[in-house]
Amino acid sequence: MSMPNPTRRTVISTSGAALLIGVAGLTSPARAQSLAATPTMRGGANNYQPGAPIVDRIGNGGFWTTGTVRRAGDGAPLAGRRIQVWAHTTEGHERDARSHGATLTDADGGFRMEMPQIVPAFGQPHGHLAYDSDYDDGGFETVFLRPVMARASDNSLHVEFVLQPV
Repeated sequence: MSMPNPTRRTVISTSGAALLIGVAGLTSPARAQSLAATPTMRGGANNYQPGAPIVDRIGNGGFWTTGTVRRAGDGAPLAGRRIQVWAHTTEGHERDARSHGATLTDADGGFRMEMPQIVPAFGQPHGHLAYDSDYDDGGFETVFLRPVMARASDNSLHVEFVLQPV
């Protein structure tokens, strides 16, 4: 199932498999649904700075942004993909270069970035994340996300990218 217009609070993509009931009650696996690509979110590219450096963490840390990166269709994990993270934090504004950093996904398509605590900007605590094909092998479409946290006191944010091959 994919959401035609995801909200900033939700970035959900699911895939599934069903069982078909055949003759005499026998079951057989059905084909898994195709995993839909994550669409770019409105406002996701705000204050984006192309080519932010790959870093171990942003600032003094204390807040974790984590996620996974998978391929649309089959959901295969994508290793070595560059994900940029930035936000308005206790140490800087989202437009400040020091508030930006990038990391690479691991063998399972996972990533983690430690950064200072995200604080509300424009009334909402939110992060920004990007997969920018200009800084990769170009095999997938660029995606910008702007997920909103449930509470300003949350100390982590988890997102999932599902990338569409070009």
